[in-house]
Amino acid sequence: MGVTRRTFMQAVIAVTAVGAAGGTQTALAGAAVAAGSPPGDVVGKVTVGYQGWFACTGDGAPINGWWHWTQDWSRPPSPSNTGIKCWPDMREYTHSYPTAYDNLGNGQPATLFSSHDQQTVDTHFLWMRQYGIDTAALQRFNPTGGEGPTRDAMAVKVRSAAESSSVKFYVMYDVSGWTGMQSEIKADWTNKMKAHTASPQYATQNGQPVVCIWGFGFNDANHPFSADACLDVINWFKAQGCYVIGGVPREWRTGGAGTRTGYTDVYHAFHMISPWMIGAIGNAGDSDNAYSTYTVGDEADCAAHNIDYQPCVLPGDVSGRQRAHGDFMWRQFYNMCRAGVQGIYISMFDEYNEGNQIAKTVETQASVPIGSGFLALDEDGTACSSDYYLRLTGDGGRMLKGEIALTSVRPTPPTTSGGSDTTAPTSPTNLHVTDRTSNSVTLTWNAATDNIGVTGYRVLRVDGSAGTQVGTVTGTSFTVTGLAPSTGYTFHVVALDAAGGVSQPSNQVTATTGTAGGATDLALHRPTTESGHTQGYGSGNAVDDDPDSYWESANSAFPQWIQVDLGSATAVRRIVLTLPPSSAWGARTQTVSVQGGTDGGSGQVLAASDHRFDPASGNTATLTLPADSTLRYVRLTFTANTGWPAAQISGLKVYAA
Repeated sequence: MGVTRRTFMQAVIAVTAVGAAGGTQTALAGAAVAAGSPPGDVVGKVTVGYQGWFACTGDGAPINGWWHWTQDWSRPPSPSNTGIKCWPDMREYTHSYPTAYDNLGNGQPATLFSSHDQQTVDTHFLWMRQYGIDTAALQRFNPTGGEGPTRDAMAVKVRSAAESSSVKFYVMYDVSGWTGMQSEIKADWTNKMKAHTASPQYATQNGQPVVCIWGFGFNDANHPFSADACLDVINWFKAQGCYVIGGVPREWRTGGAGTRTGYTDVYHAFHMISPWMIGAIGNAGDSDNAYSTYTVGDEADCAAHNIDYQPCVLPGDVSGRQRAHGDFMWRQFYNMCRAGVQGIYISMFDEYNEGNQIAKTVETQASVPIGSGFLALDEDGTACSSDYYLRLTGDGGRMLKGEIALTSVRPTPPTTSGGSDTTAPTSPTNLHVTDRTSNSVTLTWNAATDNIGVTGYRVLRVDGSAGTQVGTVTGTSFTVTGLAPSTGYTFHVVALDAAGGVSQPSNQVTATTGTAGGATDLALHRPTTESGHTQGYGSGNAVDDDPDSYWESANSAFPQWIQVDLGSATAVRRIVLTLPPSSAWGARTQTVSVQGGTDGGSGQVLAASDHRFDPASGNTATLTLPADSTLRYVRLTFTANTGWPAAQISGLKVYAA
């Protein structure tokens, strides 16, 4: 069955987002338009572009030069040999390299970092974690030339940093100037980059590893690829089981000088579209115009074609004085969230070359090399802390997720001076379901911590890429009421402090309410055992109440079994088996026998028959047991599956009636 058996796509609802241009606040954050996918590592998340392309002579990088810091990489950076527009805040790097610039305004030597040092990458990813950035897109240009070995090394370093900081990452191919792209990108993925998908931090969406291809359809000599060549590459990655994002021209839908004609099918072949906005906007007014010209229509077009939409937000070029101490960037966040986008892409994390970085940047001329001409973050007369744009990004992400209200007024102060509490609480942990009825779900979690004190918790129901607050509480348990019977809901929790600080969200949990008659699933979250499973599809997935997770046994090795321990001997009358509801899980018949008893063995056979699973009827099968069945252990043994050479179960639900 290939890709389709693990593709969980929601039904599309084509809605055009409409919002007032100048309102300051609404009750809820962006009313997300339903599109192709539920929340994952890119849908409902903030992703940053991560270049990782700075090297210094003497840092051990294969490129052996001042990579991207200068025009002439063989000579150290100086006012006459520079490749950047502003200066990084160097205070948190343990390794730095001397340049040919004069000292900083404070008398300290002018040094720069190397991305090839693991500590540099670790520091960057720690910032991502600290400031609420979900995912990093590692930029990968043509790896077949002289930069290839250094880029290969950077992929390893990014993976290590992502794993140590619990930040997601994925590979983003920039095909600019890549003459042999059509064949070489496939070889690069197969022989090198695909290996990194084994990392637990490699980003997935809809159960598929994420890959982005930036540069198809741009109307310039650096992107000469035909529509057929582009479609071939996109479809190849999709056939490899990947969720494919397209970095496309801003005029991809409207047409215009920036896009080639005849590429509509290319754009609509992507799972997610991410239009490029660098150079298109430079102030808040431009952002409002882009909202009307591009964003609203793009969102509607994507929704109509079952495509996720991830527009670009940029902080602005420091050297071009575009930032307006954060107001420019916040206006973009506001416009994206009120349009109901599925994700946001920040351009970029570390692009000191273009002055569009959000990574820590010098605050004043005291930290700028004398005579360099570089501006600091206070260039417009407003003091800004070096981490300001990281904090701003964190708040933009919270607005996207519905953790703070939609507002056009920037909530993030440019500085953290004045002795106020600027430390947010830690995330609540171990959120889990402790009880549920036909119209309620009870949630419990481990307490968060704070430098001063946690004042309470906000419970949110996850709706698409946003969240709806369903309650607040000072303790670590809450019952959500007023829910519909037999319906799945997803929740997370954030912690609050007295200064208004909001933590990053807890883990998400999904729970399905009971039937209207009050039937209780006796197997919910109970311990399971199994004959075996493939990849990460363990037996616990069958009792986790998540319709899209599932147990899949070892392949081509029938018979296979799964067993659940109900905890005590209980009257059992009915077993309901489900597969994921997506139509991608085509109809199939599985041959199943039920054994049960009060000890840990397989017990007596209670029922055995073929069971048809059909997405047209909910991919559900019901097994009825004899009236006198009193069981603690319920075991299902599978001997055949017409749809795949393994046993597959998303839900194993056990009822007393």
